[in-house]
Amino acid sequence: MRAVITVIGKDMVGILAKVAADCSEHNINVLEVTQSILQDMFAMIMMVDISKSDIPFTKFAEMLQKRGEEMGLSIHAMHEDIFNAMHTI
Repeated sequence: MRAVITVIGKDMVGILAKVAADCSEHNINVLEVTQSILQDMFAMIMMVDISKSDIPFTKFAEMLQKRGEEMGLSIHAMHEDIFNAMHTI
């Protein structure tokens, strides 16, 4: 099972490191990362493997959202099935 994590906000040191550390803490493997910095805005999309996670995905998504609030970022985690359903016409 996979999930998509998006991060958007003002660029600062450690964004990727903190999100990756949160994943690692719960045995979630980062499969792919793409990121861009547009002037001072940071945008990142991560594809992660949640099949061996030690917590329910909903709790992980809530944790990331709180992490984003602490850092002044918008962080969302979405199960791959929902992501795909939203982008199917």
